[in-house]
Amino acid sequence: MDTPSQNPGPEAYSLPRGLVTGLSARLLWLTVAFIMLCEVLIFAPSIARFRVQYLEQKLDAAHLTLTALEAAEVVDPELQRRLLNQAGVLGMTVIRPGMPARTLGPDMPARIPLLFDLRDAMFTTLIRDAFSCLFDQKDMVIGVTGWSPSDADVLVEVIVPEQPLRQALIDYGQRIFLLSLFISVVTAALVYVSIQWLAVRPMRRLTASMTAFQRAPEDPERVMRPGGRRDEVGVAEQALADMQRELRLALTQKDRLAGVGTAVTKVSHDLKNILATAMLESDRLEKSEDPEVRRITSGLVKAIDRAVALCTKTLRFAKEGPPSVERIPVEFNVFMTEILRALEPVLTDCTVQVDSDLARPLRVDPDLLRRAMENLIRNAAEAGARNITVSARAADGRVSITITDDGPGLPAKAVENLFQPFSGSARSGGSGLGLPISREAIRAHGGDLSLSATSAAGAAFEIRLPA
Repeated sequence: MDTPSQNPGPEAYSLPRGLVTGLSARLLWLTVAFIMLCEVLIFAPSIARFRVQYLEQKLDAAHLTLTALEAAEVVDPELQRRLLNQAGVLGMTVIRPGMPARTLGPDMPARIPLLFDLRDAMFTTLIRDAFSCLFDQKDMVIGVTGWSPSDADVLVEVIVPEQPLRQALIDYGQRIFLLSLFISVVTAALVYVSIQWLAVRPMRRLTASMTAFQRAPEDPERVMRPGGRRDEVGVAEQALADMQRELRLALTQKDRLAGVGTAVTKVSHDLKNILATAMLESDRLEKSEDPEVRRITSGLVKAIDRAVALCTKTLRFAKEGPPSVERIPVEFNVFMTEILRALEPVLTDCTVQVDSDLARPLRVDPDLLRRAMENLIRNAAEAGARNITVSARAADGRVSITITDDGPGLPAKAVENLFQPFSGSARSGGSGLGLPISREAIRAHGGDLSLSATSAAGAAFEIRLPA
């Protein structure tokens, strides 16, 4: 058996705080993570571009070195070595239009393991080469071919050690990481402060108002006072304030009605006993030999019977809780036959026609559905209807049962409070409990009962149930 759930106390709704569970804290960490992710996506092309610029600088330095040597008109190996060391290259070859290729490099290695051509390299190839250099720890020399940045007509080939390039890439990556971290932290802090000011503080205020109202909804001082904002938070504050005011009035009215209901229940119980005594005395008067006494007593007995019925219905309505549903398969036509047989004393001047296209039985609580159907058919017959039609249709996963009559219809005053207990009776002497009880029985099935039409030509009620 399921244990009924208990409502948590107001303290269970406190807004989380801290740098882990709070909303603004989560946004802080998410902002840092997203910015770092963006920086990672930017890092790959940045590191590739940095490598290209580094190698282009070597090409330009090599071209400048050759120009300096040619200006000095000296071919001293020691001077070549010093200039090449200052340029950061081990050897070079320069090819100029209309001139023979010129090669320099006293310490040029005999074998070059890797050769790179920057002239037509694809973007993805440059990224791959940059990461290969960054993570490959082998100490080797590489050959690079490309146009001189100083003169686009001059083709330069240089041989450079890879270790200085790798170290430059590592230093550049560290700078990018530290800059990204700084940007992400500053941005996240600004986002944190903004969210804290714009959303979290108003949310805490809303939560505090709801918690305070939950503790004492009858206190008018606990109603939310909107701050005058015109954004979504202001709309939420105004909506909460309106809801709290309406709920407070509803709870106050409910408490009053509960007190009245308790008093009415006690009065009805005592009145029922008094009326029982009156019925016994009226039975004795009905046996009187005086015709006038019997005539007067007959009307008195009917009035007492109505009073007893009203007291009985009132007591039953006050004592009954929400109906429980026990669903079983029910054949609708057989079910209606039983209802009409039970209502024969009421349907003496009325004809009921049943029209159903239901191919499968209904899974309903027959007692609850019978109570609703009998109430609706009895009300139609007692209102003066001569023809009543009960139609049942299934569509879109729902079953619709419509009870249509040709009676006088319902007055406007009755329609306004049709499903309000003690308020919606359209007949003189009615208790006003039949339709509210019927709707409660249908809603217990997950459906609904409503008035679909009313006029001088009759009225129609619709019951909607899950198929």
